[in-house]
Amino acid sequence: QGEPNMSTPIPTPVIAVVGSRRSGKTTAVEALVKGLTEKGYKVAAVKHISEPDFTIDTVGKDTWRYAQAGASIIMSVAAKELATIRKVDATRINLNDIVKNCQDNIDVIILEGFRKLVAQDPLVPKVVTLKATDEALEASKFFKPILAFTGPASPAENLGSRTPYADVIKEPEKLVDIVDKRTEPIIKKRR
Repeated sequence: QGEPNMSTPIPTPVIAVVGSRRSGKTTAVEALVKGLTEKGYKVAAVKHISEPDFTIDTVGKDTWRYAQAGASIIMSVAAKELATIRKVDATRINLNDIVKNCQDNIDVIILEGFRKLVAQDPLVPKVVTLKATDEALEASKFFKPILAFTGPASPAENLGSRTPYADVIKEPEKLVDIVDKRTEPIIKKRR
């Protein structure tokens, strides 16, 4: 009676890379995607774009014209790429919506940004990028749990933080290994 339901799928692991502007988030995501892909994982990378009028579409192109005509889903298919644009109110998007929009065969999802969405979510470990040493203390108050620090600034030794630091430029494999250690057991169970 108290046994877990074996048909309940194990959720795809999600890792969030968060930090202030120009602190190295994209560099960290790039290193994680490259390193985890080299380990044989299928990785989804999801970028939060904060500009309210941003569109991936190009004004005047056919796909843009379809959206202007009222299509809520626009898809373009090219020789090496399939792109789907969904016209939605993304201000109401949640983590489940993001995960559902990633393919089922993805092993791990790496988020860039989404700081407010994931800040205190205990199921989403964070890699925090630092451009100044003093940001580590503030980040430790705002983000839970923190898996690792990275970025141009290492957290000061005197903070007493047990959270590891990996210089993503000099030792990207260290950051990849920290994330892999956290996600590998989940990915193995999912497979």
